[in-house]
Amino acid sequence: MDNFRFKKRYGQNFLKNQDIIEQITNSISPTPKDLIVEIGPGGGAITRKLKKYDSRLVAIEIDEETKPLLNPLEDEKTSIKYADFLEIDLNKFLNDYSYEKLYMIGNLPYYITTPIIEHIIDSRIPLESLTIMVQKEVADRFLAIPGTKEYGYMTVLLNYHFDIKKITDVSKKDFEPMPKVDSTVIKLIKKEEQDIDYDRFKQFLKDSFKFKRKTLNNNLKAYNREKIQKVLEDNGFSLSNRAEEIDLKTFIDIIKNG
Repeated sequence: MDNFRFKKRYGQNFLKNQDIIEQITNSISPTPKDLIVEIGPGGGAITRKLKKYDSRLVAIEIDEETKPLLNPLEDEKTSIKYADFLEIDLNKFLNDYSYEKLYMIGNLPYYITTPIIEHIIDSRIPLESLTIMVQKEVADRFLAIPGTKEYGYMTVLLNYHFDIKKITDVSKKDFEPMPKVDSTVIKLIKKEEQDIDYDRFKQFLKDSFKFKRKTLNNNLKAYNREKIQKVLEDNGFSLSNRAEEIDLKTFIDIIKNG
């Protein structure tokens, strides 16, 4: 590790706090019949701990210069795939494996946190849970409640797909090299799909939050606002509210009935 050249373009910050590593790996309970996919193993600190489950483990790493650190971890149950996670067809990739439950874990580069999560969501893979480390302020947005300034489009979208649980905060001092910000580990536990037009729901969310400081009445001029107003009133809101005040249930009700 002493001779490893950390690359800023990959957002490489390797976690060195063993207690945090234990909390991350203990956030899941896989069996030998399950599959764990680790995103961005870096130096392999989390990978080593995940091997204790004797599950099929595949770590996906973009930087081939980590091979001296990661390749020694390979065995009949653990493999390393060198690729850009965002360019992988996840459904095709997962077809190569037989498993009962799928778990994903990752210390995500901060600059592509949202694209990675959206890639997983859009792939519609049979995910059990996703444990990730993200920038603390990003975690605050994901965990935000209606009526707070952190609450936004991604908050609602993620809460549609997952129950979100905070595992622990992580100091920037727990990394090598030390980043400029603190982090938070969260666990996203997959929910059952709702019987709604998902594409319409996603677009409606984007339009509702398009201008965060404007009211729904201003943001939703292209929609049938009379129908939407009726659903909003049934849930204790109106078109004069801003999107950041509306809860997930109400957004779903609008798509079902608006």
